[in-house]
Amino acid sequence: MLFCVFLRQELPTAFIMVKTAGGKEKNRMGNVYGYIRVSTKEQNEDRQVLALKGLQIKEENLFVDKQSGKDFHRPQYERMVRQLKKDDLLYVKSIDRLGRSYGDILEQWRILTKEKGVDIVVLDMPLLDTRWGKDLMGTFLSDIVLQILSFVAENERVNIRQRQAEGIAAAKARGVHLGRPATPLPPGFEEVLSKWKKGEITGTQAAKICKMPLSTFRYRAEYWERGKK
Repeated sequence: MLFCVFLRQELPTAFIMVKTAGGKEKNRMGNVYGYIRVSTKEQNEDRQVLALKGLQIKEENLFVDKQSGKDFHRPQYERMVRQLKKDDLLYVKSIDRLGRSYGDILEQWRILTKEKGVDIVVLDMPLLDTRWGKDLMGTFLSDIVLQILSFVAENERVNIRQRQAEGIAAAKARGVHLGRPATPLPPGFEEVLSKWKKGEITGTQAAKICKMPLSTFRYRAEYWERGKK
């Protein structure tokens, strides 16, 4: 049973002194890793980088994904997990940077801490630091906090999606056009369309004259006809 753990963060590795119930001390050496995630390529990860900057994490041990947290199928996260081994230490800024799926967060936490023997530190929540409180009470408290924060992370993702859907519906109700603007019709489109409708040319010929795929020509023709009604 562990009851005392000390970490020296000034080293580039996680140097951990563990005292066991029998009074014996042993050193555990592991690498220090950092994980950063933003939801889109347009978002900036600087805030998370700054938070991890003073933790002596080697550049090659810092993994960044620009992808949704809805699941853990992310290239850099999966690459990092393959590298993590027993006694390594992983830092994340907040639990929602790890992910936004309640069940998946709990499962990944179990895999990392129980199966792989990795310690995790969530900087924004000191109670989520698996280096400490490894007794029954400490584990119980950290499990409660983890479950609450995982629920909050997924609930926020659900709320974001709902707000987006409501915003899109409201915009459509106001007649706002969403998405990319339509490509202008080529010169002479109406004349080509008329010939096609009269059977003077085939759809393939019409599409070729308009320099567009046949499926696009048919779609634009239908859209044009609807607009005239």
